[in-house]
Order: sequence, then structure tokens, then C-alpha cells
Amino acid sequence: MKLTLKLAAIYNIIWGAWVVLFPTQFFELTGMQTPDQLMIWQGMGMVIGVYGLGYWWASYNPIRHWPIVAVGMLGKIFGPLGFLMNYLSGKVPFDFFYTLITNDFIWWIPFSYILLRVHKETRWALN
Repeated sequence: MKLTLKLAAIYNIIWGAWVVLFPTQFFELTGMQTPDQLMIWQGMGMVIGVYGLGYWWASYNPIRHWPIVAVGMLGKIFGPLGFLMNYLSGKVPFDFFYTLITNDFIWWIPFSYILLRVHKETRWALN
């Protein structure tokens, strides 16, 4: 659990910094049109970077700091749902899907495992 959260922290901080410092690069790499309002994209990068700090701090005691993991997991669920809604309505091209693989999907199993462990350990503590 600790290693998972440290890896998630490093990934999020790097990805967030990349988006903030080089906001057009993702769009150039995917061939997508660069949005007019890059500040919104950079804001997303800032939020993801801040999640990274939360994951790093949570890694010291994942059971105690489970709410940080839970909030992260919610983002990893709602992000793809938001993409799907926007893709189906024609607001975002499919190429944007590639961000979901590393930002969301690969973390579903390890984050779910952490939250399951929290559930098991706190359930025993309450009995």
C-alpha cells in the first residue's frame, strides 16, 4: 500500500508539473487541437499534482489516511465517466482517452485494494 501510494504520488506530481509547465505538449503528441483556454488544462494539472502530495502523505499510514485514497479513487472513477459523457456528446475526441489509462485505470485495482483493507481493518476494530 505504501509503495502504491508513493508511486501514485510521483506519477501525479510529474504529470501535473508536465501539464502546467508544457501545456501544449500533450495536444501536440496526440495531434489534437490545442484548446483556446490552456489555463483550464493547467488547472487540471495543478489539481492532479496536488493529489500527488496527498498520496505521498497518505503513504506513511494508508489505513489512517484512507480518505485521501477514497477521494483519489472517486476522481479515478468520475474522470472516465466525464470523458465518456463528453465523448458521446462530441465535445472531446477519442484521443483524450489515452490520459485515462495512466491517470485512472491503472490505479483502480491498487486503490480498491487499499480501500478494501481499510474496510476490513476498521470493521474488526469496531467489533
